[in-house]
Amino acid sequence: MAIYTKVNGMEIVGVATSRKESLAQGLASLPLVTNDIDELLAAVDAVIISSDPLLHHAQVEHALKAGKHVLCESPFALTPHEGNALMSYAHEHNLVLQDAIKTAYSTAYHRLYLLVKGGKIGKVVSVDATCTTLRYSKEDKAVSGANWGGMGEWGPIALLPIFQLLGTNYTSKQIVVRGEKGYVHEGEFTKIDLVYPTAVASMKVATGVKSEGELIISGTDAYVYVPAPWWKTDYFEIRYENPADNKRYFYQLEGEGFRYELITFVRAVSTGRENSYIARDISSALCHIMGDYYNSPNTLRID
Repeated sequence: MAIYTKVNGMEIVGVATSRKESLAQGLASLPLVTNDIDELLAAVDAVIISSDPLLHHAQVEHALKAGKHVLCESPFALTPHEGNALMSYAHEHNLVLQDAIKTAYSTAYHRLYLLVKGGKIGKVVSVDATCTTLRYSKEDKAVSGANWGGMGEWGPIALLPIFQLLGTNYTSKQIVVRGEKGYVHEGEFTKIDLVYPTAVASMKVATGVKSEGELIISGTDAYVYVPAPWWKTDYFEIRYENPADNKRYFYQLEGEGFRYELITFVRAVSTGRENSYIARDISSALCHIMGDYYNSPNTLRID
């Protein structure tokens, strides 16, 4: 994986981790590699947080109180109250706190979002998003990379188009979980269904079950089809009743959206103006659903 050490005025100088042996080569070769977060904070103006979602709130709060700008993988916290408090603290202290969901910043996805919100497929009635990987290894029972399961890795990504297109005021939700929450293992799987007053949505994420990683947005005039892997797409289609009317859209994708995300973050830090592609109410809703996944006793379980 390519590591961008310099991006439009930002230089990546170090990393703090408790698992140095698992670092990608590009990160392992940075000038500062430490297991002491305070050592890293003393050397930088901003941090990118990529860790177990259960740790996000404490880590974001620690970085903000050290006066650092923060780009954090969603969610910031596991309750809306804690997430909103972090966003308010950042705003009051002229700090940038931004969700790191790189899909939101990719050109193709953003164009798709604008077309659908502009009425290109009519009224949106259904959004279905799937993100899966077979990260679990049946052969050696080993896991490479992140070990916080499908919801930790994919949940906010799969929820992003649902919340951006349908909003956050759903009337009911059902969370179905297979396996132990928050860990990568064989058969690990989560499905969430949301019901809105005039629409429905469904998302599936997993690190131990494989499915077609597509995004389908159904409208009253047409539907959007984004092939797997939709979260890093450079191509999508709008399909109509008459196939002759179908349209295909192609856009260059650089760094799976990560580069664009970094550029947006740097611009916000430089100008002092919030520039996130993810609205605060969506950030808060992500905290809410992710918190329900980890903490709610009302999730349904299957074997």
